[in-house]
Amino acid sequence: MRMDAADWDARYRETTQMWSRGPNVFVAERLADAAPGRAIDLAGGEGRNAVWLAERGWDVELVEFSRVALDRAVDRADEAGVRLTTTHADVTSEPALERADLVLIAYLQLPSAQMARVCAYAASLVGHGGRLLLVGHARRNLLEGFGGPSDPDVLHDPASLASWFSTAGLTVDEASEVTRRVDGDHGPQTAIDVLVDAHR
Repeated sequence: MRMDAADWDARYRETTQMWSRGPNVFVAERLADAAPGRAIDLAGGEGRNAVWLAERGWDVELVEFSRVALDRAVDRADEAGVRLTTTHADVTSEPALERADLVLIAYLQLPSAQMARVCAYAASLVGHGGRLLLVGHARRNLLEGFGGPSDPDVLHDPASLASWFSTAGLTVDEASEVTRRVDGDHGPQTAIDVLVDAHR
């Protein structure tokens, strides 16, 4: 069953920091040299990627349905000396947003039918010449990787994501599986993710 905003608020309150403070490794790799502009971080949680982008000169709008996470992101931005625009909204409700030069989706976990609609919505937010970057847990990670959700319906495969974004009018430059190191209880482990890099 999908957790709602109240569930996520409660989950965030259980810890002072749910995710790492630094950006996702693939976000950092792919966007380190990108020229800054307007960015939208959809379902951006505590703002680890949004703050990192803002530190590099991006004008970032963070969209998140957990008020606790959103407040935490603002605090992190203040600590870093940068500013975020925040929108308290569920991305599945497709809030009205201005188009952006970059749309980022990192580890959004939704049932496949709902995820397809969110991908179409995200694509609609990419401005002319803009870029979309998605990182998520791969379906293959369930049996061959480490960590991540145990529900296969919220896991991704590159072909489906590429099809959704192509249908929504983006040019998909890459849709592939990528691996990252995860520190498990018994030493280093390998997680299998999906990465999509696309543009309009």
